[in-house]
Amino acid sequence: MTETTQRRQQDGATASQGQKGAPETRGSTTIADPVVAKIAGMAAREVPEVHHLGGGMTRAIGAVRQRVPGGAAGGGVTQGVKVEVGERQAAVDLNVVVEYGAAIADTAADIRSNVINAVERMTGLEVVEVNIAVADVHLPDEPDDEGEESGGGQEGGRVV
Repeated sequence: MTETTQRRQQDGATASQGQKGAPETRGSTTIADPVVAKIAGMAAREVPEVHHLGGGMTRAIGAVRQRVPGGAAGGGVTQGVKVEVGERQAAVDLNVVVEYGAAIADTAADIRSNVINAVERMTGLEVVEVNIAVADVHLPDEPDDEGEESGGGQEGGRVV
């Protein structure tokens, strides 16, 4: 074991004496707001009680944008999601519609936890807050909006 320890110390000394520093010191990484918004949107949709993201007007505008060629580039995933990204931190605002019968406080806690874990794991940014606005409750006998059926990788407005 002594040899191993000595080798590690020698290797460490050689690496620190060289001209090159650690990889994380050789440049910078910038993560754009839409990247964090997509991650947050996908993470929020993974919670089973979330019917979809975005309020009524947002969904209507999103449905129109999806019909325009090139108009929905990533728009379905980020619908109802707003983010602010700094150098080391991010804040997320979500507008959600939950299923009828779901405990809203528990659902919000699940969404918050899932979004924080996904964003921090994938980006390395610290998520300082996740604000959740519950815009509506989806009733079982309520028909889905026409725009929901065709958008965002959802079937009938739910992630499968």
